[in-house]
Amino acid sequence: MATVETVGGQIDVEELGLTLIHEHFFSSDEAITAQWPHVREQDREFELAMESAQAVKSHGVKTVVEPTAMLLGRDARTSQRLAQESGLQIVLCTGIYTYDHLPQFLLNRSEDYIADLFVHDIEQGIQGTDIKAAFLKCAADEPGVNERVEKVHRAVARASLRSGAPIMAHSRPASNTGPRQVEIFLEEGVAPEKIQIAHTGDTDDPGYIQGLLDKGVWIGMDRYGIDLFLPTAKRNATVLELLNRGYAERMFLSQDFDIPIANGLDWYPPEVIEQLQAAGAATDWSMTFLFETVIPTLKEGGMTDDQLNTMMVDNPKRWLGV
Repeated sequence: MATVETVGGQIDVEELGLTLIHEHFFSSDEAITAQWPHVREQDREFELAMESAQAVKSHGVKTVVEPTAMLLGRDARTSQRLAQESGLQIVLCTGIYTYDHLPQFLLNRSEDYIADLFVHDIEQGIQGTDIKAAFLKCAADEPGVNERVEKVHRAVARASLRSGAPIMAHSRPASNTGPRQVEIFLEEGVAPEKIQIAHTGDTDDPGYIQGLLDKGVWIGMDRYGIDLFLPTAKRNATVLELLNRGYAERMFLSQDFDIPIANGLDWYPPEVIEQLQAAGAATDWSMTFLFETVIPTLKEGGMTDDQLNTMMVDNPKRWLGV
């Protein structure tokens, strides 16, 4: 039986159940947290995380996969506490979330050295705990796959080969990053079935998406509710077309939700968040938007229960199980 590491320990892959593949309970600017902790409202952050955990459980979710890596404020102990108090299974990652910057420590060390750090998280534990990472995370965004980003991708690939852990790569279709990210992983020898290109659903360009699928990788249709990148109606139309083409077994559905006070949205002050929301950037965004709005609409459009089960139960087992 294949197994998966959660913050509560190793479980059989069959225990994953209904899974959200890409959500964030806790993420923040970790340097600010370390240097000026008074700006954080950690009790309130945990309270909001608990509310979201209970909300997704009410829709039958058993597992949330949280790709909060280095530079996004990963906190294994707090994630473990949330799982213990909510009864939700939470799966953590290792890796580095950067679009360009790397600390001098990593700039002056090799891909293999960085891979060692990732393997330590997978085999020994994260942040001095025995909580083990189940997958690897890296990112490429508007700056493209530059030298520093490529270094992280190659380190992630080498850690995957050594550990067997799968890879999730944040991508930006508008910058055409996905094809180059896949190319790097394949050059390093990673099997396509280990690779998930997150945020592919930010585009409705059939050529771009088909090009990734032709490589044999997974795609994340995982930013439902973030209309800033693509409106929900266009996301739905794309998913339905891909289902009609027979790609249910290659897609994930999720929302990439960040709790506004406790997450990457701390990049922006509250007034900017309000302006973005007023402009329609993420008006209906929540960790339950998928269940309350998207899935009913997709079913009206012809998605079957079997296809939904494939994307949200079977595919996470196939991708995470090692």
